[in-house]
Amino acid sequence: MTNIYDNDRFFEKYQQMARSQQGLAGADEWPTLEKLLPDFNGQSVLDLGCGYGWHARYAAKHGANMVVGVDLSAKMLAVARSKTQSSVIDYVQGDLAEVTFPVNQFDTVISSLALHYVPSFSQVVDQIKTYLKPQGRLIFSVEHPVFTAQGSEEWDYDEQHHIKSFPVDHYFYEGPRVTDFLATPVKKYHRTLTTYLETLLARNFRLEHVVEPMPPKSMLDLPGMADEMRRPMMLIVCATNQK
Repeated sequence: MTNIYDNDRFFEKYQQMARSQQGLAGADEWPTLEKLLPDFNGQSVLDLGCGYGWHARYAAKHGANMVVGVDLSAKMLAVARSKTQSSVIDYVQGDLAEVTFPVNQFDTVISSLALHYVPSFSQVVDQIKTYLKPQGRLIFSVEHPVFTAQGSEEWDYDEQHHIKSFPVDHYFYEGPRVTDFLATPVKKYHRTLTTYLETLLARNFRLEHVVEPMPPKSMLDLPGMADEMRRPMMLIVCATNQK
């Protein structure tokens, strides 16, 4: 993985985002994701790409007895540790595609908007398969394949700078895309919906939910949010490890 989040200028801008300042309440996909989460009581939970640790702390608050948050960014983890008082949470710096844990260690693995930074989705799923318990749950969100396909992740505008449409191009050509995120070139990886789902099915995961979250009504008055009803920006998948 590449680690743009430890770039000082980029991280300063990232800290100003609503989801950075407001946590889960500032994430428009959160009302959808929260409904898909299991009962964490007594569980061991892994948060891959934990960032500021919002989901890790949520799991601990709701009864998890062990939570591990993994992130490649030292800056992200520093913020996560500063916001965490729970003794059941441990943060680890590492690459999501390479980090390993004992076999069958976790009841639930969560990953929020991180796996589109990983070059090989199948490699990560193979890793998860080893340390996720039988009947354990994998829940992840990524940028939607429609959103990542063309690469720029920008609207098409008319001469008056009104939105015309959102471009979808080169959909079946998987691989790296460079987009402008917070005025910084950022590398992400586009893969099709088929790849996401069939990779899980081929490894004996049972699909429980496949959801394209819409902005909640409470956020539709925010600048630009109503336009997000015109395209799928995110994808959430919940699957059970059948071993």
